[in-house]
Amino acid sequence: MSSSIIRVENISKKYLIHHKQSERYVSLRDVLANGSVQLKNKLLRHAEKTHSSREDFWALKDISFEVNQGDRIGIIGRNGAGKSTLLKILSRITEPSAGFIELRGRVASLLEVGTGFHPELTGRENIYLNGAILGMSKAEIAFKFDEIVYFAEVERFLDTPVKRYSSGMYVRLAFAVAAHLEPEILIVDEVLAVGDIKFQKKCLGKMKEAGTDGRTVIFVSHSMAAIGALCEKAIFLQKGALLAQGSCDEVITQYLNEQEIPLSEDIQMDLQNHPSRTHSSTIILRQAEIFCNGERSVRLPMGGSLKIKVRFQSDSEISHSRFGISIESIAGQRIINFSPSHQAPDLFPDCISEGTITCEIPALALLPGSYYVTLIFANAITDLDRINQAIQFFVEPSDVFGTGYSPSNEHGLFYSQASWLLQN
Repeated sequence: MSSSIIRVENISKKYLIHHKQSERYVSLRDVLANGSVQLKNKLLRHAEKTHSSREDFWALKDISFEVNQGDRIGIIGRNGAGKSTLLKILSRITEPSAGFIELRGRVASLLEVGTGFHPELTGRENIYLNGAILGMSKAEIAFKFDEIVYFAEVERFLDTPVKRYSSGMYVRLAFAVAAHLEPEILIVDEVLAVGDIKFQKKCLGKMKEAGTDGRTVIFVSHSMAAIGALCEKAIFLQKGALLAQGSCDEVITQYLNEQEIPLSEDIQMDLQNHPSRTHSSTIILRQAEIFCNGERSVRLPMGGSLKIKVRFQSDSEISHSRFGISIESIAGQRIINFSPSHQAPDLFPDCISEGTITCEIPALALLPGSYYVTLIFANAITDLDRINQAIQFFVEPSDVFGTGYSPSNEHGLFYSQASWLLQN
């Protein structure tokens, strides 16, 4: 007997897209100005020139895979790849146009904020409603009730209609219900991004726990770090087709290689209008320069020195200034953070309004690949300016050990010297 709990065979989903074209819109002003006879003639001509065309759009095309009990599967792909359509088919929300699926066990889905909730019912009532939909008895729901409420952190609002909940409260309660009522299959879309970081970590921990308990988790996210932390296997969709499936690391690597943005060769960057700025009431981070092994370049050999110079300027003096540089992988995972607060706490005077700060890392022990630098300028209370992925640089392979061998990024993110001893 097969151990698969989900079997998907040649699933396809087709939608019809209508395109309507018309000469122009006929308004009430036209009626009054031209009279009924002229209007009649205009409408006849208008009807002749108005036509519609229909286009078949395949959101999914011939998708096949199997999922075993206890698997934690990540589904990845760009927007429009067909991820959400696949989840809706697995959740029985929509039917496929072709192919079939086989599910063994109860399915709990969290595909969008408020999935399965009745807005007029209270949080308490919706817990029982969702449990009943999943096939749980009242006694089983009552047994899990306190654990659900504690996890969702909505005790004060338990008897409030959920239509008055914020989106974050909605998600917390919806996930708590879906995860704690012990379905055999848990399906979660990117909706967890609505919650705060603390809650997202709780959810990832709960989904990992579900997998170790023998339940199956299907997880969609654009965060490769989240997929990598939770899932053992992954499925890569592109334009409705299944491009790859297998171990999580291999599929994520293929996805990143497909999506990687060409490396910018800019070595001096104007930061004032940077699109990734997330904090700033007044522009503080103005300009950045990058040096690799002492030369202006964005290409760094393994083990080389990386220097970043950042010009900052504020309209008013800033007290207790703090500065930080984070190096991140192309998947958005923070690798290492540098800050003068940790290594040179007396660098900034009590008050400052402008200057240039230089950070030099004498030997950056990263393996080959593309990396990003995020810049943060803050005071003692909050971030004043933050630019995510402000700078991109590339670490190139090098015989860093002097043995004729150059490590690759298949072995991790960092390399390190080590001593070896063999004894008989």
